[in-house]
Amino acid sequence: MRMSEQKLYEVRQITDLKDLVRQSADIYGDLDAFLVKTPSGYIRNVTFRQFKQEINCLGTALCRMGLKGDKIGIISENRYEWCVSYLSVINGTGVVVPLDKDLPENEIYSLLERSEASTVFCSENYVSILLSKQKQLKKLKNIICFDYEENGKGVLSYPRLLEKGKALLSKGYTEFTEAVIDPNVMSALLFTSGTTDTSKGVMLSHHNIASDIMAVSQLLYADHNDSILSILPLHHTYECTAGFLTMVYLGCTICFCEGLRYISKNLQEYKPTIIMSVPLILENIYYKVVKKAQKEKRLIALKFGLFVSGLLFRLGIDVRRQLFKEVMDNVGGNLRLIISGAAKLNPKISRALRAMGFNIMQGYGLTECSPIVSVNRLDYYRDESAGLPLPGIEVAIDKPNPDGVGEVKIRGPITMLGYYKNPEATAAVLRKGWLYTGDNGYIDKKGFLYIVGRKKNVIVTKNGKNIFPEDVELYLNKSEYIKESIVYGVDDENSEDTIVCAKIVPNMEVIVEKFGQVPVPEELHKLIKQEVVKANKKLSSYKKIRHFEIREGDFEKTTTKKIKRHLELVSLKSIGEMFRVRSKNGKKGQKR
Repeated sequence: MRMSEQKLYEVRQITDLKDLVRQSADIYGDLDAFLVKTPSGYIRNVTFRQFKQEINCLGTALCRMGLKGDKIGIISENRYEWCVSYLSVINGTGVVVPLDKDLPENEIYSLLERSEASTVFCSENYVSILLSKQKQLKKLKNIICFDYEENGKGVLSYPRLLEKGKALLSKGYTEFTEAVIDPNVMSALLFTSGTTDTSKGVMLSHHNIASDIMAVSQLLYADHNDSILSILPLHHTYECTAGFLTMVYLGCTICFCEGLRYISKNLQEYKPTIIMSVPLILENIYYKVVKKAQKEKRLIALKFGLFVSGLLFRLGIDVRRQLFKEVMDNVGGNLRLIISGAAKLNPKISRALRAMGFNIMQGYGLTECSPIVSVNRLDYYRDESAGLPLPGIEVAIDKPNPDGVGEVKIRGPITMLGYYKNPEATAAVLRKGWLYTGDNGYIDKKGFLYIVGRKKNVIVTKNGKNIFPEDVELYLNKSEYIKESIVYGVDDENSEDTIVCAKIVPNMEVIVEKFGQVPVPEELHKLIKQEVVKANKKLSSYKKIRHFEIREGDFEKTTTKKIKRHLELVSLKSIGEMFRVRSKNGKKGQKR
């Protein structure tokens, strides 16, 4: 059935995020908006009405400090105070600037300087860093710490500011509460993760973000009976829009994961019905199940169970939770929906997890689009695809080749205003109402979008053929012995050929489990070579990997677990130059 023929969920209209908070407080009132764990381990409930009141208190205090129109940063782990701060800035004070908590000091400094932030909210871990940089940052006047009970030297206390705002409100100070929102100006400044090059400052408006929330909510059913465990970093627009703001809009309860190593513990504590995830986390869930089955010598039974469960589900008979009750109990027992994004999920894993009882919605987006562009519905999906465009969003392919592949471009109310103080970069991607994503893809006859790789990553052979490294990596990464890989090309100076090369991170945990010991380098190289040969059998001749190297340790990644490919390629291309990969005359041997 075509998406256009399917019923979309009705949504209420919001003009901006201030309107969102006001409506949700009116509709959901004394229901739980957040479950917040205190340092002592006590979990307190925060209602929608209390959430709105705290936003108003903090926003009032910020306006009284003279911060109207300022850019205000936030850097901390996921926590309730982050959410209050975000909305207290964007809903009447100034421009919010979410920052990646895992950035090194020099990059934090750089982004604060580039954003011209006058104020930064932070957790205690960042106070010393910010104080040490404050003299160099001429614009930075205020540091507000979530964890300080009292004002300290050069640092303001978040709790004291809340009290100050509450007192001002009681005296009739309404600069924040009566602030009129212009939905079409920059209200959020978000820096891209820099997986391809230097990070850019993306300017988003209330209209951008509110449009994305309403569009997503037409495809996603959730209500006040649902709770979500916030795992991914809130500074990332994927988690911020879908995992935070959309959940407030829909009346869900938000709980915060204490860190990746605490996911299992927090799932048992909060027993959420929804999680937002990235493929790496879902792959870990899947491989834990497989590893346990191998250890108990039940792997064949697991595979048979997945086959039967998946088959029955496609026939309309859902026995998944009964067959895989132990798996469901290990994630809290109530999990009904997993939303996956930020990178492509291996279709094999998507199908396996669905057969275990996990309902999966996978989509595609980018910061420049607020961020969600397309999504697979629960009842209408293609696991290999990025789904269908959101209602009201146009997606097209620019200059498609004979196979229909070209650059993905997007038009609609979710597209950014531009890059902050970078008109050249803005002009390069915003053209005639379309946002050019830099991603190559195609659209099938049913309207599903498929992403095949970054335009910048394409290997163009000397013969003019295009190779998308992500496609080749997908075949490599299917091996249980390969954890991750990067594929790149090096021209052979002695022929009309381009050599496809790979750098491979072995899955040492699986290898040791399988063979009982860490293999010597020669054995490891032989094992990985066998897996490369298997992958090559499924690839066209010009795509075959003809040179590979083994890397010790994982590739460097962003906080949403995407490989920082541009950093890795700097060293990889130099290695390729060193070898010259002379496949024809063999003057310099290559590692095979």
